[in-house]
Amino acid sequence: MGNREVALVTGASMGIGKELAKIFAADGRDLVLVARSEDKLRALAGELEAQYQITAHVLPADLTKPSAPVEIFESLETRGLQLDYLVNNAGFGATGAFAALPLTGQMEMLRVNIDAVVALTHLALEGMLARKKGRILNISSTAGFQPGPDMSVYYATKSFVILFSEGVAEEVKESGVTVTVHCPGATATNFADTAGNAKSLLFKLGAAPADKVARHAYRSMMKGKVVAIEGFMNRLSAFSVRFGPRAVVRKLTKWLNQT
Repeated sequence: MGNREVALVTGASMGIGKELAKIFAADGRDLVLVARSEDKLRALAGELEAQYQITAHVLPADLTKPSAPVEIFESLETRGLQLDYLVNNAGFGATGAFAALPLTGQMEMLRVNIDAVVALTHLALEGMLARKKGRILNISSTAGFQPGPDMSVYYATKSFVILFSEGVAEEVKESGVTVTVHCPGATATNFADTAGNAKSLLFKLGAAPADKVARHAYRSMMKGKVVAIEGFMNRLSAFSVRFGPRAVVRKLTKWLNQT
């Protein structure tokens, strides 16, 4: 491994996480790949190691389990790895009225989208602040800028990630450590199929390629930006909802989420 920097990416088996892992590897950084699918992670690790001559460590983990973040960092310590980059990318959504969706899935969404982000960020900051060096990239969504009827919990989790990231970024800004929250709009990954909104108007209007979104997120992190939104229309919509009547914003979002 030598003196190469190390980046940990959650949700690395597909979508934006996979594309971010490719970018880190292309820039000569070693990787810690985290997701539930060990087979997909091992396939990606082999591909990146062969192509870029880096080391890719595979850490299968289920972030719906409260113990997962601590277990991940215990594994890093066992392997003698220090993180230079943490990417909190793992997350999922569900479409439907809150009261009609199973509570179990909604609570699991909170654990992955919020609890794991908080825990992994806290665990990573301890070493980064001590070394006065490190970058954290939290993947949120333009969903986090407004309420989301028919995806109420998902939108709320992404709002938390934005506000949490901004707060911590300000706390550490003189420390040599940066925190960036990246907010993509609709993106062409398996997310929409899993969430059940692939046929919604929001996705029918167009979805950005995952590799393009990942490049924007990576550049934003490297520049030390605190909040980054990919795409002009996404930036415009995130800005405009601040001034629209809340009742109108709620109705518009519900309309876009209809399938």
